[in-house]
Amino acid sequence: QVQVVESGGGLVQAGGSLRLSCAASGSILSINSMGWYRQAPGKQRELVAVFTSGGSTNYADSVKGRFTISRDNAKRVYLQMNSVKAEDTAVYYCNVDGRTNGGSRFGSWGQGTQVTVSS
Repeated sequence: QVQVVESGGGLVQAGGSLRLSCAASGSILSINSMGWYRQAPGKQRELVAVFTSGGSTNYADSVKGRFTISRDNAKRVYLQMNSVKAEDTAVYYCNVDGRTNGGSRFGSWGQGTQVTVSS
């Protein structure tokens, strides 16, 4: 069983900064990808930033130059959000994809953390 927990959301003024954290734990043998998605009211969930297999990163065009994904070990990632805009308001979810100690493939989501940008 794999657990994914996000933290760090909240209310921030436009132009400000916020840092999100995500930690994965449990029966994890390896992680293929780990990163951030978001879902605004009435919209579909979308990619924000992710570490892919091999350690490369992908960013949504809308956040390039403002958001940075980083990690300090294989099971913990961060999202540094700078120069936030009202359109960044959403629930941010962490996703982890990999294999369990038993060899099964898994894909797990966290419970989400709300980010609200006030203008």
